[in-house]
Amino acid sequence: MPALLLIAHGSRDPRHAATVAALVEEVRALRPGLEIATAYLDHCAPRIPQVLGRLDGAAVAVPLLLNRAYHAKHDIPAALRAAGSRLPVAEVLGPSPLLLASLDRRLAEAGLDVASPTVRARTGVVLAAAGSSDPAADAATRAVAAAWRRTRGWAAVEVAYASAAGPRVPDALAALRTAGAARTAVAPYLLAPGLLPDRIAASAADADVLADVLGPAPEVAALLLARYDAARLATPQVPALTA
Repeated sequence: MPALLLIAHGSRDPRHAATVAALVEEVRALRPGLEIATAYLDHCAPRIPQVLGRLDGAAVAVPLLLNRAYHAKHDIPAALRAAGSRLPVAEVLGPSPLLLASLDRRLAEAGLDVASPTVRARTGVVLAAAGSSDPAADAATRAVAAAWRRTRGWAAVEVAYASAAGPRVPDALAALRTAGAARTAVAPYLLAPGLLPDRIAASAADADVLADVLGPAPEVAALLLARYDAARLATPQVPALTA
């Protein structure tokens, strides 16, 4: 079976790499015996060329990304090409019902009774994402918000962005209250702690509930394996490095 090469963005914040390592352990628990390696695009080590040199056999690259934006479309393919690799690259994580389930999990851990239809019908949620200069990526985030509201019965779900263009979290919270939400919650649509999650948390002081980032949620680990399986079954297995 080919190795799983998890490619994360990387951050100067040490919590980012610690979260990625915890997520890898969740994946290992679900698939014992699977070789898993981690590489980073920026800020953290090891980088892609270093890791590819350690992989003897075939591998599948799996981006640790929620949306198909610049990093997925350009940075990862370019980094693999520069390293002399033709590895198959799996789809990004989003959208997926498993991500909605992980958002539910984090809200429940923050104290919101997500199992109660009455509570959901009274609660407006801010889906707080990083934001992107790619209109298709932001459209995908809005589609996630719409699906989350439709399938869970929230009073409303508003999207906010921590970077790029607005709206920001305070704007989204105000829109929820204008729409009649009795309670508000902020759910970061981000995978690991860092600058942007901290920015979201600092701007969510008026929310009744603030969830944690998705992090090493079991649903995220299962989704990584689903993306890996789909890619390895769809493409011929090739060595990590091509002569």
